[in-house]
Amino acid sequence: MAETETTDGTEAEETATEAKPRRRITRRKAVEEHARSYFDAVANRDTTAMAAHWRADGVDDLVPLGPLRGTDEIVAFFRELFQAVPDSEMTVTRVVAGETQAAVEWRMTGHFTGGPFQGVDPTGRRVELRGLDLLEIEDGEIVANTAYYDGMTFARQIGLMPPENSSAENAMKSAFNAATKVRRAVADWRSAR
Repeated sequence: MAETETTDGTEAEETATEAKPRRRITRRKAVEEHARSYFDAVANRDTTAMAAHWRADGVDDLVPLGPLRGTDEIVAFFRELFQAVPDSEMTVTRVVAGETQAAVEWRMTGHFTGGPFQGVDPTGRRVELRGLDLLEIEDGEIVANTAYYDGMTFARQIGLMPPENSSAENAMKSAFNAATKVRRAVADWRSAR
C-alpha cells in the first residue's frame, strides 16, 4: 500500500490495484498443458497415461479411418499402431490453445516393421506423417478429438498404394476411369429404357 498526503495535511493509505490473473489465460494454459502432457504420453507410447487424459466416453475421430469411441477403442488403436511401428517417434511442432480446445500440430516417423496395422502386414518401410489434432478438453479431460493426417500418403509409404505418378498409379487410374465410363453407360442405358 502507498501513502499519499490529503488536502488537510494528514496521510491516507492508498490501496494499489492488484492485477488479478485473467481466468481465461489460466484456462488456456491448463488446456495447453493437458494437450502437451497427452502428446508426451503418445511420444512415450504409454497407453495407460494416454487413457488417463481422456474422459471414459471420449471420441477420437481419426478422419482417414473413422471415430474411436471410448478409452478402450482409443487404447486398442494406439496399441496396434505402436506394435506396428515399434520405433515410432512423435514430435509436437506447435500447440495453440483456447479455453476449451487445443490445436496440436505433430510429426510422426518410424518403420512399419512390427505387427499388422488395420489388417495390413508390415512391409518394413519408413513412415513419415504430419498431422493436426483438434482436442476438446472439459474439466481436465479430453472429451473429443479430431485428427487430420494424409491417409493416402501413409498408404503410399507402406506400399499399400503405388507411388505418386508411377506407371502403376497411372494404370490404376486408367482402369478406374474405364470402369467409371462403363458404369455411366450402363446407368444411361437403364434410364433410357
